[in-house]
Amino acid sequence: GHRNGWGILTRHPWLGFEFAAFQKLWRLTGLDHLHVNGLRNKFWEPDDTVIASAHSCLAPFGGLAPIMPVFSSGQWAGQAADTYARLGSTDLMHLAGGGIIGHPQGIAAGVASLREAWEAATSGVSLAEYAKSHPALSGALAQFGASG
Repeated sequence: GHRNGWGILTRHPWLGFEFAAFQKLWRLTGLDHLHVNGLRNKFWEPDDTVIASAHSCLAPFGGLAPIMPVFSSGQWAGQAADTYARLGSTDLMHLAGGGIIGHPQGIAAGVASLREAWEAATSGVSLAEYAKSHPALSGALAQFGASG
């Protein structure tokens, strides 16, 4: 699910809606995944809030299954390590349109760079170190920056 309208619900001083409550309403409808923004995103939301939103999606609620937090918004391979470290889980979707399509070696390398970044993150290896033997990740770091 997408969070269309979320900005007005959470940022307007008269509404003050928390994501923890917002995601529960969607879970009651049967939704199985929900956008939470992304780390170092292109919008207004700070990383701490993004992670709190993702944790609320994975938290138990009334016997319902957790929902999959969807990270997107300016994402690329460079956010994999931080996302994994802060969430402590791979139960998520990491969407990176520009991080895939904008890869200098092409779309397949963009996809590979994300896979390689997550392999590094879950193995406890820095992206810079892993990139030494993984050309797609190396290309992403060169194109988008050495974050992560």
